[in-house]
Amino acid sequence: MSEKAILVGLITPDVTQEQAYEYLDELAFLAKTAGAKPLRNFTQKLKHPDNKTFLGKGKIEEVRLFAEENDIKLIIFDDDLNPSQIRNIEKLFGEETKILDRSNLILDIFASRAQTAQARTQVELAQYQYLLPRLTRMWTHLERQKGGIGMRGPGETQIETDRRIIKDKIALLKKKLEKIDKQSFTRRKGRQDMIRVALVGYTNTGKSTLMNTLAKSDIFAENKLFATLDTTVRKVVIGNLPFLLT
Repeated sequence: MSEKAILVGLITPDVTQEQAYEYLDELAFLAKTAGAKPLRNFTQKLKHPDNKTFLGKGKIEEVRLFAEENDIKLIIFDDDLNPSQIRNIEKLFGEETKILDRSNLILDIFASRAQTAQARTQVELAQYQYLLPRLTRMWTHLERQKGGIGMRGPGETQIETDRRIIKDKIALLKKKLEKIDKQSFTRRKGRQDMIRVALVGYTNTGKSTLMNTLAKSDIFAENKLFATLDTTVRKVVIGNLPFLLT
């Protein structure tokens, strides 16, 4: 069953109302990709995010009341929140409510989509790097063992984390990535005489679908953001010209 969610964004001197709505539409797509069901968007016009609660005092209370009345336990902010803002917002909403920002949501999607060892390691490294400066906030989440959106990946298995442990883990993951990169380089050397063609485009624009058509392959493709996270290489022959399509 999908988790009900509220989406929150800001209209600032740098972000017009139209842009804010576009960003929230994309955030809604991301939320649905992660398995959430956005029920309502909240926006506020401010010169800059409130240092304490991102939104102003009255607006954040409006969001809290709507969440309480509709039993919504997931609030997703379109901008990155700092540790202080997260702590303050959590105090307002209560310990049962998960407070996520865009980066946290995207990392969660990555964690659910990564298939290869390289992709899984890269995502895990990014999650720990995201976690480190937010450790105070995340500690209570880990103790409560929340599941679902925003809690996939290392969050559910590293209850005992502290700064030293996380830094050690980051160092180990970087070494693991270096080893994987060396192995990948060795494999590429064996194919260095072939022409290489790269498909480049924004997420969910049809790169995997195009590769499936050209290479007659069955790479996973779905109308969701970041549906395909792993880098894929296929041999394609057009006319008498063979090449590697990435």
